This record gives sequence, C-alpha cells and structure tokens, in this order.
Amino acid sequence: MRSTTRSFVAIFAAALCAVFAGGKATAAGYPERPIELIVPWGPGGGADQLARLVSKLMEPMLGQGIPVVNVPGGTGATGMAKLLAAPADGYAMAIYIADSHALLAGKSPRWTMQDITPVAVMIKGPSFIFVKQDSPYKTWADFEKDAKANPGKLKVATLGFGSVDDFSLSVLARGGVKVVQVPFSKPSERYVSILGGHADALYEQAGDVAQFLNSKQMRPIMLFGEKRLPAFKDTPSSHELGYKVALPQFRAIVMRAGTPPDVVKKVSDALAKVAASPEYKKFLEEQFGDPASFEDASKAPAFVNQQLEDMKKTVATN
Repeated sequence: MRSTTRSFVAIFAAALCAVFAGGKATAAGYPERPIELIVPWGPGGGADQLARLVSKLMEPMLGQGIPVVNVPGGTGATGMAKLLAAPADGYAMAIYIADSHALLAGKSPRWTMQDITPVAVMIKGPSFIFVKQDSPYKTWADFEKDAKANPGKLKVATLGFGSVDDFSLSVLARGGVKVVQVPFSKPSERYVSILGGHADALYEQAGDVAQFLNSKQMRPIMLFGEKRLPAFKDTPSSHELGYKVALPQFRAIVMRAGTPPDVVKKVSDALAKVAASPEYKKFLEEQFGDPASFEDASKAPAFVNQQLEDMKKTVATN
C-alpha cells in the first residue's frame, strides 16, 4: 500500500514537473500556433485597417498566422469581452482604441486597466469635425453660429455615447454649441452619413475618411487639438477657438493581464519592426498620424493610463 502511495506521489510530482516545464517551453518557443487578433469593430474602419496591415507584416516575423476577427458591438466592449475570456497565454490580442478606453471613464466599466496589458501604441492622431464639400457651413464660425442660435438643430455623426466623440462634443456644448449626436456603429455608415444628408457634420479622424477628402467629397472645419496640422493648415484647432479639449485618438494593441512578460516583449519587439517598416510608415502618413506614434511595451501602459486620466478630467467637468 505504501509502495503504491509512493508510486502515485512520484507520478503526480513528475506530472507537475512536466506541466511547468511544458509551460516554460511554450513561452520559450512562442508562438507555436496562430495568434488571434480581435478587432472590436466592424470591417472597413481604421481599427480594421490597422489590424490587417499588422497581421500581414508581423506573420513572417513570428512564423505563425495572425487571423483577424471582427467582433463589433458596445463601443468595443463585445470584442474586449472576447479577449478577456481567452487564456492569458499570448494567443489572443486586440486592437484597443481611445473610444473603447473611454468606457473606463464612465460608470461601472466592464473591465479595468488591471485586466489588460498594453503591448504597443501604434497610432496617435487628432479628430476633426467634417462637413460635406458643398455644405452651407463654409467655416467653423458658420457652424458654431447656427448651433448657438438653434440648440439641438444640427446633427453630428459619432461612434456613440460614452466615446471620445461624446466627451469632445460635451466640451463644445458647455461653450454653447449644442448638437444632437447620431451614433453609427458601422464605420462605413458613419463616414457617408454627411454625404447622404443623415447628419450635418461628422466627428472622425482624417485617415479614416482620406478617400473622401482626396475625392473632394468632404472637408474639415475644426481639429480637436492644441495646434493646427501642416496637412490642414487652414483648419483651426479647438484650443485656438477656446474649446479646451484635445483628446487624441490612439490605436494600440493589448493582451490579457497575466500574459507572460517574455511573450509580451516578443510581440512588442515584432510590432516595433512593423512600425519601422516602409509600408507601415506610408500607412501612418496616409492616416495623418503622428510620425512618432509608436510606443513599445515599456512605455505604452503609461501613455494609455495618462489618456484615461485626461478623459476622467473631461467627464468630471461636465
């Protein structure tokens, strides 16, 4: 009996050693299978474009496939739920943007910063208010004048309530520019909303509507930021107009908290190579992103945390 017990203990101990050894081997040999890249938005938007380019450029670096999976809904919450339901083993990551992050500044968020690990920040850039090319609002002054004279008359297409769009428009409202938000969860529908007359203006990033800007179908009348951009030198910034809001849009890549640090570093290092590639630099330029957008795993958490603090300050003043 004692012999049997000793044999069982020995076998159990050996099994435990095999498990731990196997775990270390898996981390050392990572990745050993495809890595799922979750996009918490529908196809065609800026987050989706980023994911597909990252997948294309990073697959040969890691030697595994990186399938892109679109999981739209809840201002990114549905896709984030999928990420957080996966094991913290590095085989699932997600595109994480400022609008999803903004949910943490609201009441009873579904996740916290303790639940995720920012692996890299890939894009930073301002948002704009756009109107269609032949809009009667030739300048921001025209739009502002009508909005103040007729509160609630003008409609602005946004991603949704509780987003960065919502926070920024709330600052305009405090300045007397009270508009009606028209949420569109599908990027493609949001982009064309002003062209079809479903909204008077659009809150968006320039890169996401570059095709409409290049074809002269829409134009910006205000930039949310502290200063103008060289590419839009005639477009005034929110700060110069007296609206003190400059919440930059960012797109990052995150994994579940608890993912092995060496796995996070390996992915972050690969993303650094992606960001340094000519193809990605061209993409960043087309997106009107900051050339110095990239932040690796050692700096990304601090950046993302600071963005949350800035969002909370904006919400607190409403």
